[in-house]
Amino acid sequence: MWRVLVFIGLLCIAAFGAVWLADRPGTVLVTFAGYEMRTSVAVAAVGIIGIAVLLALVWAVVMGILRLPSRLTFASRARRRARGYQAVSRGMVAVGAGDPVSARRYANEAERLLGAEALTLLLRAQAAQISGNRAAAEAAFTQMMDESETRVLGLRGLFVEARRRGDAPAAREYALEATRLAPAAAWASDAVLEAQCAERDWRGALGAIERRASLGLLDKPAAKRSRAVLLTADALDRAERDSEGALDSAQDALKLAPDLVPAAALAGKLLSHKGELRRAAKVVETAWRRQPHPDLAEVYLNLRPGDSALDRLKRAETLLKLSNDAPEGRLAVARAALEAREFARARAVLEPLVAERPTMRACLLMSDLEQAEHGATGKGREWLARASRAPRDPAWIADGVVSDTWAPISPVTGRLDAFVWQAPPDVLIAPELALSDEVTADLDEEPKVLPLPPRDEAAPQPLPLSTQGPDASPLAKEPLPKPAPAARPEPVVFPLNHSPDDPGPAEPPPLARTLFL
Repeated sequence: MWRVLVFIGLLCIAAFGAVWLADRPGTVLVTFAGYEMRTSVAVAAVGIIGIAVLLALVWAVVMGILRLPSRLTFASRARRRARGYQAVSRGMVAVGAGDPVSARRYANEAERLLGAEALTLLLRAQAAQISGNRAAAEAAFTQMMDESETRVLGLRGLFVEARRRGDAPAAREYALEATRLAPAAAWASDAVLEAQCAERDWRGALGAIERRASLGLLDKPAAKRSRAVLLTADALDRAERDSEGALDSAQDALKLAPDLVPAAALAGKLLSHKGELRRAAKVVETAWRRQPHPDLAEVYLNLRPGDSALDRLKRAETLLKLSNDAPEGRLAVARAALEAREFARARAVLEPLVAERPTMRACLLMSDLEQAEHGATGKGREWLARASRAPRDPAWIADGVVSDTWAPISPVTGRLDAFVWQAPPDVLIAPELALSDEVTADLDEEPKVLPLPPRDEAAPQPLPLSTQGPDASPLAKEPLPKPAPAARPEPVVFPLNHSPDDPGPAEPPPLARTLFL
């Protein structure tokens, strides 16, 4: 719309100028080389404009002829560049499809057409990776480090190759260099943090978390949780040699994450060793309200060494009240009542847990209760049999690994704060089989010996095999065939999926199999 208005305005100005010249007649006289030319002003203006247009056309033709070679060269380069980027695109598709032959062919074509550009070097490195040529991949990544624009990409590629060949020091150096050049590179900061955790350099890992939080790579809740986990790990390592420092670290961790069970258990234990029983009880009770846990119950029941079993039972009753009758509270009371030989109280507190489908710990407690109260009976063995098929109780699990104790990092991937308190998958649990009352009663009875039938003296008795003739029985000549060994059932395993390394695809890692025992 605006262009139309501008064009109409310019046209109006031109018409006004033409009318203005026409209304003011005049004469233009030109004398050149003995010739005299006389015309009006309007004609002279039109002639000047025509000469200018003609000169412009001549100039454009001349410049077009002069620039024709460069234009032809530019068009050729443009076509060559387009073919090169097309080869890069097809090579990337071949890499993603896992076709090493096509990937190498397109990588060579792209390098021939485009030269040593970033995309061609990356395609060549990825083609070498899926072909298994690690030396060529490292050479391409090393070449990337010559240019400032691709230096971080080259460091990442070299980092991945170093980890694949198991060179942890070299991988850490590449990651440190990448963090120096690009502090916001998440992969580099993650790698540095993982290396520091693997070396148990918890203080250095705390510094890495602070840097990541300042750069915005971690939100505030995640940063607080990570700092709490690292402080707890530091406290666990220093508990034996520096109890005061370990207590300070554990208390700092609880300020950041009050529900962190390992920190609360360690702080309660260290405070009880110092004789500060009230503070220790308060720390454990605070964590217990948030998450009832057997480690907390163990620390709370043994705050004061030398207490009687009845004193521990009273403290277990306190935990049960604080947890609002949670299963962990009932199990703690049942164990304490069993140690105090309060069998009725143990049965009463376990009754809701064994009503439908009890867990393994509940079944084992019932077995211990039966044996402590009635001795070795069929009921005790029945509960043991049910425990072998009962659902598993919650445990510390990280990346498919079940552990009895908490750890700050995963033993599989090295990930920080990987362990969670949860029950293992139910797929590992066999259907529960309950023994009938008749079978249980039979277990309690003494074995009965059936009398042999009366022997007929008149009947001929067979001789032993050693005294019979060679043709008396085929059993004497041919040994009995040995029974074939029964095939062992395959254990139930869970495959662990690993995220692919970057940059560039690599061979799929073998499935890690973890057996839950």
